[in-house]
This record gives sequence, structure tokens and C-alpha cells, in this order.
Amino acid sequence: MADARKRRRGRADAGDPPGTAPRRAALRLLDAVLRRGEPLDLAAHAATQGLTPPDRAFAIAIVSEALRWLTAIDALIDGATEQPLPEDVKARAVLRIALAQLLVLRSPAHAVVATALPLVAGGPRRLVHALLSRAQKEAWELPDRAALPAAATARWAEQWGTDMVEAAAAAWSAPPPVDLSFAAEPLEPLPEALALAPLHRRLPRGGAIEEIAGYREGGWWVQDLAASIPARLLGRGEGRSVLDLCAAPGGKTMQFAAAGWQVVAVDASAKRLERLRANLARTNLQAEVVQGDIRRWQPDEPADAVLLDAPCSATGIFRRHPDVLHRVEAAQIAEMAALQADLLDRAAAWVKPGGRLVYATCSLERAEGEERIAAFLDEHPGWVVLPATADELPAGVEPDASGFVRTLPTMLADRGGLDGFFVARLEAPSC
Repeated sequence: MADARKRRRGRADAGDPPGTAPRRAALRLLDAVLRRGEPLDLAAHAATQGLTPPDRAFAIAIVSEALRWLTAIDALIDGATEQPLPEDVKARAVLRIALAQLLVLRSPAHAVVATALPLVAGGPRRLVHALLSRAQKEAWELPDRAALPAAATARWAEQWGTDMVEAAAAAWSAPPPVDLSFAAEPLEPLPEALALAPLHRRLPRGGAIEEIAGYREGGWWVQDLAASIPARLLGRGEGRSVLDLCAAPGGKTMQFAAAGWQVVAVDASAKRLERLRANLARTNLQAEVVQGDIRRWQPDEPADAVLLDAPCSATGIFRRHPDVLHRVEAAQIAEMAALQADLLDRAAAWVKPGGRLVYATCSLERAEGEERIAAFLDEHPGWVVLPATADELPAGVEPDASGFVRTLPTMLADRGGLDGFFVARLEAPSC
């Protein structure tokens, strides 16, 4: 019975025009993100049950662009209605996903209108139809740049200044390019590829990942250039041991394995570990994979190095996950910072005397980066910062005055930009 219900959710209701099913899924998904605060990638599993892979991808694309351009889309809706539509009514949600299709994805107008009206059955269909007709007649357009949510704008202006906010808005306005990490330098050139660091190539966005040369041979994996920095700071393994904590889906695990480390990759999520194992199998790289919550799990013995890619607000990956900035608030950032403090204490205890600990977060919040490490050093005498050096980092990225690596939207903006990361390399007391 449950499976039958899931299959029915992926089909349009009787009499619905073709193509309605992925729009219904998009409506559910937008509600899950904005009303319930669920991450888009996790909510998509339930919201798109029963859809074909292309329809599932289309539903996610609709919601991603609706979230990216939400402020501008809402301004168009509000400017065309005498009485503002309440934030949480279905008609506004339907208009959001319909205008994302019309103005961003450039879907055929007749298909957008025909599939939008069934979504407001029992509601103001006439209003929705009128606004979508007006959008076509008046040739509505979005601004050149998407507006960041107000809360993120205020936080980042205070922490990083207005130049960073402007660069973030530019980065937010379009999906980022595709970065590939390699186990070894590729022998054959990739068309249109840009190399910004050893074992790296950047490609323009577009096309299926599986169709890029070398995918089936397993010589590379998708990984933002900023996300490759933490493992780069541990260098060659030469048979030494490393714990990769919160490791899935495995980009850094594969970096370590390719660099000669004996890797133990730990993650709490069984589903995410399935992806890690699949990635290892495709690339023919070796690591010991362990399912465990590092708040309770511990290794049998200390390691030469530990990477803690800590759970965080993920505000640094807003280009790829436009839902993040609509969900994350100050209270969640504080909760994540408290969790990171606990995990850092545990991870530090698993480093051999004189060994190295790399702490990383894909966050643009100082509370989860600079402030977290400053507090750790205050509470752990004997630990010291091992400053990153320019020759260890991608071109255009430099360590800050403390030796930490902080990637911001202002960096490499003319070459596709970077996700926001904080990375600190620390050395344990010798005894």
C-alpha cells in the first residue's frame, strides 16, 4: 500500500496536463524547504518519489532557481497584486515555481501555465492565470543579479564587508562551474578545462557528469576546488595513518587514498556511506569505511593525522545549495558551533603526539571557523597552528595572517569562484 501511494505521488492526477507531476513535486519540495526548514537535497527524496530521473532533476531545478531568485520573484508578484498574497498561501508558492520556469529556466509558456493551474485547484486559479498572462504580455525579466536573503546580507556585511556581499550576490546568481579532482595528473587534455591547482581541472557547467571523459575509468571525482584544500594541507601520506571524520561522500577520502595515506573514513550516515563506497569502487581507491557517530565512536588507536570536516551551517556552499540561506539563522549557527567544539575535543584526542589535525567547515561564519579555533587553542595548551603556505594552495588563494585558509566569494571570481571554506592546520603537543 505504501509503495502504491509513493508511485501515485509521481503521477499527475487524472485529467492533469502532461508535465504536471514534476511541478507538483516542486511545490512539495519548496514547501519542505521554506515552511519546514528541511535541506533541499534531503527533502527531495520524499518529495520526488515516483518520478523518472529527468522529472526528478527538473523538479529540483525549478525549486533551486525559485530559491535563488526568490526576492526578485516575490517583488514581481507583489507589484502585480492589489492585495499582497500571504507568504504561506499556495497561490504564492505556485507563482514562485511558475515564474522560475518562465524567467530562469525558460520553459515553454503554455506548459508553465497549463501545469500551474491544476496546482491551485480550489484556490485563486483566475489570479494565477492573470499574473502569468501578464508576465508574458509585459515580458517580465529578472534583474541582472539575485538578491541575498536579508539575514545573510547583514551577517556577512558585518563579518566580511560590503565587497564580499556584492561578490556573494554575483556568485548566488548563477550555478557554479564543475571542479574535478584527479588521483593523478591526466594524460589527455580535457576540452575547455582550466587547471587552478595540481590534480585539478575546472569545466564549464552543462552536460551530464557521466559523459565527461574519464568518468568510467575512475580517474577523477567531482569536488569543489575549495573543498580539496583540507586534504592538500596534509600532503603525501607515505603509508601513514589518517582518520577522515564526517567523510561521506568521500572526496577527501579519495584524495588521501590517492596520496598514499592509510585511510579510515568515518561517517554516521549509512546512505551517504553508500555513495562513498561507490566512489571508491569507481576510482579503484582503497580506504577502510566505518559507520559511526563520532560523538560516541572512537578509534582503536591514535592516527598520524586527523581531518575533521565538521558538520556546519553549510552557508559556504550557497551557490550549489540555494536553500541554505533561506533556512539557516543565527540560532542554528550557534548550535553548530557548540557541536563543533565537542567534536574538536574528541578529534584532538585521536592524534598521535606531534601529529596533525586539520579542521574544516564549508561555512562563511566566523563562529564556525576563526572563533572556533581560537577557543580551541585557548583551551588546549601545547597545540599550535601550522600556517598554510602559498605553494600548498590553489592559485589566487592565500593564507590569512594567522595561517588559516579562508575562501570567500571574492576569490577567483573571474574564473568561476570558490565555495566558502575555513581550514586550519594544527599540530599536537609532542608528549
